[in-house]
Amino acid sequence: MTDSEKPETPAADGDNRSLQLAAAAAQVIEDNKGRDICILDMRHLTPIFDYFVIGTGGSRRQLHAMSEEIDDKLEKEMGDRRMGREGYDESRWILLDYGTVVCHLFDEETREYFQLEQLWGDAKKVDMTNILRSPGE
Repeated sequence: MTDSEKPETPAADGDNRSLQLAAAAAQVIEDNKGRDICILDMRHLTPIFDYFVIGTGGSRRQLHAMSEEIDDKLEKEMGDRRMGREGYDESRWILLDYGTVVCHLFDEETREYFQLEQLWGDAKKVDMTNILRSPGE
């Protein structure tokens, strides 16, 4: 059997599943009018997680809505389980940990201060051209 004939390995399936979860979380942020959305591919930088999803909200209410809807989408619709949540009460930086995918929801000031994209500057940004659809589509 040649390499091209071999079926995908479980690791490849897991990578695909992680990207599906990250894309779904990014879409929820988009649907809730979040801004500056990006997905960082962390697979070559750390064995701990595969993707960061980062988005910015303009208010505590918006950050809570994004957080709760990401939970609904990933847990109820996609069958995943959140392993942890931090910062929900303060609502300046909400972190949602789904194991292979970590979502970071920031207010503008906190995102500017921590600059995760620069901190993890070696991470590749995932092209979201074919991932995000406009709200209402």
